Amino acid sequence: MTFVRMTRTPVRPPARLALPPLVALSLGHFLVMLDVTVVNVAVSDVRASLGVGAAGLQWVVDGYSTVFAGLLLLGGGLGDRFGHRRLYLAGLGLFAAASALCAAAGSGAVLVGARFAQGAGAALLVPASFALLRAAYPDGALRARAVGVWGLVSAVAFGAGPAVGGLLVAGLGWRWVFWVNLPVAALAALLTYRYVGPAAAATEGRSAGRSARRGDPAGQLLGVLGLVALVGGVNEAGARGWGSPWVAAAFVVGVAALAGFARVELRLERRSRRDPDGRVPLLPPALLRDGRLAAVDTVGLLLSLGYYGMLYVLTLHFQQERHYGSWATGLALLPSVGMGLLAAPLSSRLAARRGPYPTMAGALLLGSAGFLGWLAVGPHTPYPVLLFALAATGLATPLTVVAATVAVLEAAPAGAAGTASAVFNVARQAGGSLGVALFGTLTGTLGPVRGLHAAALVAAAAFLGAAALAGRAPRRPGRA
Repeated sequence: MTFVRMTRTPVRPPARLALPPLVALSLGHFLVMLDVTVVNVAVSDVRASLGVGAAGLQWVVDGYSTVFAGLLLLGGGLGDRFGHRRLYLAGLGLFAAASALCAAAGSGAVLVGARFAQGAGAALLVPASFALLRAAYPDGALRARAVGVWGLVSAVAFGAGPAVGGLLVAGLGWRWVFWVNLPVAALAALLTYRYVGPAAAATEGRSAGRSARRGDPAGQLLGVLGLVALVGGVNEAGARGWGSPWVAAAFVVGVAALAGFARVELRLERRSRRDPDGRVPLLPPALLRDGRLAAVDTVGLLLSLGYYGMLYVLTLHFQQERHYGSWATGLALLPSVGMGLLAAPLSSRLAARRGPYPTMAGALLLGSAGFLGWLAVGPHTPYPVLLFALAATGLATPLTVVAATVAVLEAAPAGAAGTASAVFNVARQAGGSLGVALFGTLTGTLGPVRGLHAAALVAAAAFLGAAALAGRAPRRPGRA
């Protein structure tokens, strides 16, 4: 009789998610997202304290996102060339210093300038955080979990912004909206020094081959000029009128600068093929030729235009039409912005099971229905009637953001994760800046109620367009 010895293959335990690098990288993103919403509830107190007009208040909210968007490509490119850990720490330092200047500002002009500097710091640290996250978790399953946690932290910051801002403004004053950033930035820097070394080494190793190549100053200048001019034109249209020569000149400069930016990037791409050691384009046009990245970037722009624009208008609606204080406004917005606590983990699971594109399309359709709910709202509409519109849009937005982040991770070429992340975040921040400027101008031109309804229609249309793009986006690499 022959005996066969049976051996059992040992089952490998599932890999564990290392938390310290994730916490270090998530804290920087937390700060950036917190400052998108935390300032909204402080605008009335800023106006009373510094005597800032309506256009100036829009710049206090919008200047941060505008510069953030304008410099994101530079931040992503610098990280890909010189090392993302270095850029992440530099961004944290600049963001903290600018926050201190915001808190100490004695005039509206100083506050707006400091908000610009905050945007510059955010532009350095966000794409670096994304690239370091990708390097720290090379395993696909762990990376998906890390992205889910990263998105959840972002959603918590975004959701906590109005409530935290309202609490700080009511208890300590509007300046503490900015002072609170300093200890968080210090903790993020400490954890990064201690725990993000291996991830940074991997990322910097891939970047070393490109570090000697020259940058694209002309493209950077034209990109920032174009975006600031367009947002500035829309911002000032509410105070000066759409027929103002100043507004018309701003639009002409913005369109001409962005057209020049596109021409410069295409020319540098052609030259870089002939001269591998020459200048590299700030925004490689090849990234946008991939239909997946082009679709996700456009979805990010339309998403932020609708949601951030409406968030600004709703803050004014609660404070000016319903006469809520800062704390009450933060609580009133909580059913919307607080939905991120549910949406971020749900989105990562849906994206893993059904894919990121169907998840985005379904969430955007839900958000569009929520925006249409605002068409029945007036100054005296009972608050419970608003809950569907608040919750639907609040759930749809983080669902879409996390799914879109997964899509960018899947589509980003090796060695260009920072730039691909920067392009996506440029689209999001540019959309948010244009949304705040456009919707603020609509309410200033049409009045509080009619302006709110017009903004809701534009936001619903933006979400519907984004849903159509997500539904038709290619699932594999292909030309846009």
